[in-house]
Amino acid sequence: MIERLLSISHTTGIFYITPGILIMWAIGLGLIYLAVSKEYEPLLLLPIGFGIILANLPLADLMKPEEGLLWKFYHFGIQWEIIPPLIFLGLGALTDFGPMLARPSLIFLGAGAQAGVYFTFFMAWLMGFDLKEAATIGIIGGADGPTTIFLATKLAPHMLGTCAVAAYSYMALVPIIQPPIMKLLTTKEERCIRMKKSRKVKPLEKLLFPIISTIVIIIIVPASAPLISMFMVGNLFREAKVVERLTHAAQNELMNIVTIFLGLPVGATMNAENFLQPKVIFIFCLGLFAFMISTGFGIILAKIMNLFFTKENKINPLLGAAGVSAVPMAARVVHKVGAEADKKNYLLMYAMGPNVAGVIGTVIAAGIFLTLIK
Repeated sequence: MIERLLSISHTTGIFYITPGILIMWAIGLGLIYLAVSKEYEPLLLLPIGFGIILANLPLADLMKPEEGLLWKFYHFGIQWEIIPPLIFLGLGALTDFGPMLARPSLIFLGAGAQAGVYFTFFMAWLMGFDLKEAATIGIIGGADGPTTIFLATKLAPHMLGTCAVAAYSYMALVPIIQPPIMKLLTTKEERCIRMKKSRKVKPLEKLLFPIISTIVIIIIVPASAPLISMFMVGNLFREAKVVERLTHAAQNELMNIVTIFLGLPVGATMNAENFLQPKVIFIFCLGLFAFMISTGFGIILAKIMNLFFTKENKINPLLGAAGVSAVPMAARVVHKVGAEADKKNYLLMYAMGPNVAGVIGTVIAAGIFLTLIK
């Protein structure tokens, strides 16, 4: 009888729990805490956190190749490159390019803020990461979760979970990370600069933009096609004004469903064996460095651009910080910091220009990496 009980007990996972598994449970619970208590990117950090716990349950085999439930989500949704483009379809349907089109010069701030991506790429490579790993780490600086996941799946699948958590964590921490950098690199006088009223963008311009930009961007960087095409078709739904049902579905039902099937398998890639390694710390540190560089360079670029503008056309340098892809969090932070200097200074809509340009810039950066490295 005792032997039978012992035999049954060894079919449970109790005897397979290791210190590493306990650490991963703590990390998963930590992400769940941040999502629920602090509301840091809850739509992603909550399922990612639970996915980490699921991946580290002994004998559950949820990530077992060919058989595990979460492995199937990961294989068919992420490895087959379905879920990240669908996320971009929803993002496109939610995006208004009006502020960017109203003042096209703000596009340069979205492009300039990608400096952290390229700078960190070279830095990671010099630190010993191979080119594919360095590119995956660098893209964290764009603060764009779906793009990070897309690139990691292509170049460094073993780093997918780590880089995704880093990207979404820094997106959630934008209100904490960016303000000190913004205040350090600008004077109060610069933060008080009021933007010239933007022109009204015609509906035809908004309708043509996703069509023209898709053709131009994909011809120049073909590797960006999966993300750019879905991003722009979602925006075309929005601006055409004749497919409200498709627009609503892309913004709501589709976006919510794919978010669930994105977060769980991404978290499930973070088992103790892959995650508890010294280089994971370097990945998080380099990702943070990339994000800070992107923020700072965007601000500096705005100040350089002001050297060529008349007084009435000057740009508030804070807008440069919105060039990262954390939409719309970065734009809100820019507005908040500007309002602290001048309560009547409304920067939110102006900040959305470089913010959405930053999304495009990060996708192009990912496309460049795929073209040159893969």
